[in-house]
Amino acid sequence: MREAVDDFADHLARVRNRSAHTVRAYVGDVVSLLDHATRMGCADLSELDLTVLRSWLARQRTTGIARTSLARRAASARTFSAWAHRAGLLGSDVGAALASPKAHRELPSVLRADQAAALMAMPDRHVPPAADRTVPEPAGFRRGADRPLGPAEEAVLLRDRLLLELLYATGVRISEACGVNVADVDHARRVIRVLGKGGRERTVPYGVPAQRALDEWLSRGRPAVAGPASGGALLLGARGGRLNPTTARRIVAGYAEAAGLPRTTPHALRHSAATHLLEGGADLRAVQELLGHSSLASTQIYTHVSVERLRAAYRQAHPRA
Repeated sequence: MREAVDDFADHLARVRNRSAHTVRAYVGDVVSLLDHATRMGCADLSELDLTVLRSWLARQRTTGIARTSLARRAASARTFSAWAHRAGLLGSDVGAALASPKAHRELPSVLRADQAAALMAMPDRHVPPAADRTVPEPAGFRRGADRPLGPAEEAVLLRDRLLLELLYATGVRISEACGVNVADVDHARRVIRVLGKGGRERTVPYGVPAQRALDEWLSRGRPAVAGPASGGALLLGARGGRLNPTTARRIVAGYAEAAGLPRTTPHALRHSAATHLLEGGADLRAVQELLGHSSLASTQIYTHVSVERLRAAYRQAHPRA
């Protein structure tokens, strides 16, 4: 069975072009499934059947995991079953009849336009507690309050401003933003090229504030921290390497906290960008293209966010609400 798992992982990575994160998640699910099958008496992969799959999912449910995780594990089992059948390891695709628990989709949290504007302005005033910087400063440090910033510290602030502007202006995922190279920026057309899920490439426009932040970062910020490890990366960490998504998440959360905003993640900025575009009259298909969604159904959740805001305004203002 171990060889089958290794071959399945190779299939996901090389043939299906799945990300390393997706491969790890799917392989972990399959290992759990096969371990459960062994405990149920399956001595060989060919003995895997629908009863075992359902029993495995039922056991997962008793542990109290979220419905979204259950849905993903069911998808992992179906994908593995289909692959094993094509590879001749299973006599039939036993997972084809495996039903998925319907995941409860909560409406994404979004910032108001004024809250987003306040967040964009934070690098001009604060170095947040969670910021990535070479010289630690106390929480609440304000620019010019104690001493002028050094070149590296100023570079970090310029980088942070660009990070926030890009996330909100383009709606890209944090991994996509951190993966952008300097060569991926088309200054004349004000667009960037990003590599999304499944290796799909798309071109995303950005606005004038993001352009200003980009110009300042490239002229004054990036040269101050760039080094041998920088390569062509657009966004750099304080030590000169490509900015890590985990660090970028801490930076966003730190500025949001300093601004007194609700807990804010890079994905919340993505949600906010999509919602504000739709509220401003953007076409749903255009927003789908911007976000890099393969299915329009993924984009339609943002229409529900807009409707909820409309209903809240109606309840507050209409005399017969």
